[in-house]
Amino acid sequence: MKQLKIGFLGTRGIPNRYGGFEQAVERLSVGLAEMGHDVTVYNSHQHPYKEEWFHGVRIVRRYDPEHLIKTAGQFIYDLNCIRDAHKRNFDVILFMGYTSSSVWWRYFPKKSTIISNMDGLEWQRSKYSAFVQKFLKKAERWAAMHSDFLVADSMGIREYLKDRYEKDSAFIPYGADTNLTLLPGFLSEMKLQPFEYFMLLSRMEPENHLDMILEGFSASNSGKQFLVAGGPENRYGKKLRKKYASDQRIRFIGPVYDQEKVHTLRHYAAIYFHGHSVGGTNPSLLDAMASKAAIVAHDNIFNRSVLENDGYYFSSADDVKKLIEQGEIVREKFAENNFTKIQNLYNWPNITRMYADFISRCYWEKNHEKTLYHRGQTV
Repeated sequence: MKQLKIGFLGTRGIPNRYGGFEQAVERLSVGLAEMGHDVTVYNSHQHPYKEEWFHGVRIVRRYDPEHLIKTAGQFIYDLNCIRDAHKRNFDVILFMGYTSSSVWWRYFPKKSTIISNMDGLEWQRSKYSAFVQKFLKKAERWAAMHSDFLVADSMGIREYLKDRYEKDSAFIPYGADTNLTLLPGFLSEMKLQPFEYFMLLSRMEPENHLDMILEGFSASNSGKQFLVAGGPENRYGKKLRKKYASDQRIRFIGPVYDQEKVHTLRHYAAIYFHGHSVGGTNPSLLDAMASKAAIVAHDNIFNRSVLENDGYYFSSADDVKKLIEQGEIVREKFAENNFTKIQNLYNWPNITRMYADFISRCYWEKNHEKTLYHRGQTV
C-alpha cells in the first residue's frame, strides 16, 4: 500500500473536545499514522491542545473567529484551512462534513483527491431557520457534486445520495472502543448507585429530543435520578435547565470528556436514552452499545438500522414515561447482541482499515483514471 499524505479538514480539531466528528478524526488520524501514512489534522487556534504533534499526527492550527462572530466564523476557519492545504501538496484531503466547507469548492486543491464524509441530513436540523436550511441543501449539493468521492456513514444516507444526486458513495460507519475500563468508584463520586439512575448524553439541540425525553421522565413516578450529560451550553440548553429546574431528580452535569467515566455512567444506567434523529450512524449510540448499556432510542430509520431489534424505541414523551414506569427492561441479551455488533463491525481498528483501503483506492482511481467507485462498489 502506497504511503499517502493525508489532510483532515472540517473539524475543530483533536484531541476531541467537542463531538462525533472530532472523535472520529482523532481515532482515524492516529490509526492511519500508525499504518505509516503522513497525516495532518487542522485545529482551530482556539483548541486547548497546543502541541505540534498528537500520537504521530501533525497538528496545524489556523485562525478561527467563531468565538467572535459565531457561525460565520466557521466559514472563515474552513477557508483558512483550505488555503493552507494548497501549500502542503496533500495526496488526499478528507472533509469531515460539508456545512461550512463546500461553499469554497472552487478553491479545493485541484491535484489532491477530495473525499467528503457527507454526515447526516444537516438541512433537517430544527435549530436552523428556513433560510439556513435552504443554504444547507445547497451546501450538500456542492459537496456531493464537487468532491471526487463520497463517504456515507449509514446505508440510509448512501441511498439518499444515490437517489438525490445520482452519486455513489462508500458506506463506512463510525466506530467505538471496546477496551475501556469501568470505574465503579466514579459512581460514588457522583453519588450514584448502579442501575438506580437514567441517563442521556447529547449536544443541546432540539433534534436530539432532550425535551421529549425529560418531559416523559418528569411526568413519571420514578424515584430515580436522571443525568443529562453534554454541551456546550446554548440557548436550548438554558431553556431546558429553566424548564426542569423544579424537578430535583434531573441533574445537568455538563460535558464529560474522560471516556472511561462516560463509559462507566452509560454501563450502570438503568436506561440510556438516545434521542438523535438527524444523521447516519451516530457515534454516541455506538459508544452506548460498546458500554453494554440498556438503550432506549428515538424511533427513526438511522437508529433502527444500527440497533435493529436489540433496543427499545420512543416517539413521544408518553412513550418515555411508559418505558420508565414499566420497570425492568431486557438488558443482558440486548447488551450482548449490541456489543457483538461493535466487535464485528463498529470498532475503530476495523473502521480505520476500511478508510485506509477506500482512501488508497480513491487516490489510485483519480490518478489512474479508473472507475471502480463510479460503478457503485463499496468497501
